[in-house]
Amino acid sequence: MRVIIVVCEGLGALRVRGRHGLRDVGKLPGSNPTCTQGPSCCEAAPATDPSGAAFTPLDDTENAAYDPNHTQFCELDEIDDGKMDRFVTGASCSDPRNFVVAPASAVQPYWDLATQYALADRWFQPIAGQSSSNDMYFATAHWVFTDNAVQPDTEGEGCTLPPTPTAKYSGKTTVADLLIATGRTFGVYAEGYAAMVSALLCPSPPPDCTMTPVPLPTPPCDYSPGDIPFEFYAQFADNPVYMKDLSQLGTDIAAGQLPTLTYVKRVQYKNEHPGYGTTISNGTAAVQAVLDLVEGSAYADDTLVLLTWDEGGGFFDHVAPPPTSAIDSEPYGMRVPLLAIGRFARQGVVSHVVLEQSSIVKFLELNFLGATGQLGARDTQVANIGSLLDPTQTGIVVPEN
Repeated sequence: MRVIIVVCEGLGALRVRGRHGLRDVGKLPGSNPTCTQGPSCCEAAPATDPSGAAFTPLDDTENAAYDPNHTQFCELDEIDDGKMDRFVTGASCSDPRNFVVAPASAVQPYWDLATQYALADRWFQPIAGQSSSNDMYFATAHWVFTDNAVQPDTEGEGCTLPPTPTAKYSGKTTVADLLIATGRTFGVYAEGYAAMVSALLCPSPPPDCTMTPVPLPTPPCDYSPGDIPFEFYAQFADNPVYMKDLSQLGTDIAAGQLPTLTYVKRVQYKNEHPGYGTTISNGTAAVQAVLDLVEGSAYADDTLVLLTWDEGGGFFDHVAPPPTSAIDSEPYGMRVPLLAIGRFARQGVVSHVVLEQSSIVKFLELNFLGATGQLGARDTQVANIGSLLDPTQTGIVVPEN
């Protein structure tokens, strides 16, 4: 088996309740369905938030126009100790636009994938706050910093606005290191990386990035190193053995060189990050393009794709996060969706098991190394992803908790 982790940004547009996580309008909000087979086993979206406000339909135009405040301070204020009642009103960063529901027409590709494969509808961002802090859990299953407090000291750090302090961590072990030590292979495929490396200063934005008000040589149009958690670690930082441009993925697949573990990240205007002119349709097309590369190759029957979103983006959710982690004492954030795609995924299943980014680390340890908890972090505590996987196909029984 090979595993590809595809990460979109800032909530994602999967759910028809609020931005990620399929919802069946035939179910009652808060019903906590116990069935797991088919869309009817998804909990419904509430028609209103606790203040009585109705939702705004989330389409390309709405997604492009507004990026909610999703710093940790703001999100914890909105979560309000689990009451989930201050997203629209009552907090300093409340806004009626924080309650959105994506129509099925906007996210049909994700509906189709969830219907065919497996969806986790209790997948939470591991820490309240912005993207980079949540991305770090893919690498170490542990808190490293809060929000987007730092960015890696690598190519592109000077092209990210606003300017942010940099960091490079030495002597730290990631899940990729564990795999490499046993002879497995690892690779990051980041869109825009080659252009950033070859640019004298910052690269010009791609011709199809026409973000408003004007295209800029920074995110959302170009590579952002803070989106790549492995770039923070000295052994991977700009190391050409591991760091590659996304354009290389198809070449490596065709050459029979797909790594054991692959991390894929699109540039912001193709990964559904709200605001900045970013559209949902660009995001769904970009995800499908990666899936097509795998499905049309010799790796199709030997690859598990895990598609998820790094954090909830500050949008309303009526389901309270789990308690603060006992491992690193950090507060959980809102739900994000995860889809398990490919032969190894259960078919048409909705998992209600509480999961998070560290659950992927735990699965990788079990599947490739035979024992979990090797990083001594949340991989010792969180549930594994067995509720999403078909044991008749995986060859091993992956625990559901």
